[in-house]
Amino acid sequence: MSTPAALNREFVLDALHEVIDPELGYNIVDLGLIYGLDVDSGVIKVTMTMTTPGCPAQDYILSGVYERGISLPGVRDVTIDVVWEPAWSPQKMTPLAKAHFGIQD
Repeated sequence: MSTPAALNREFVLDALHEVIDPELGYNIVDLGLIYGLDVDSGVIKVTMTMTTPGCPAQDYILSGVYERGISLPGVRDVTIDVVWEPAWSPQKMTPLAKAHFGIQD
């Protein structure tokens, strides 16, 4: 099975903007929860974190990442590695998310 030319890191990252952290009501990409993303031969490998260890929304978010990724054309598998180092902080947010939450640099 060939992988569509559009199935690249930028395409997948754009799709992951649709995954919303239900506690914060904002997408996980701009929140800075995605630490790494590899796309190779129809397999998406996501390295990510949560805003806190024991995050009550972890299963919901991980399910969202998997479901959004596996729904993309040409994707055969999605693996997700949740890491805790480096720890997440609001400084990892994009400028857009910081502005939304009123966070100053």
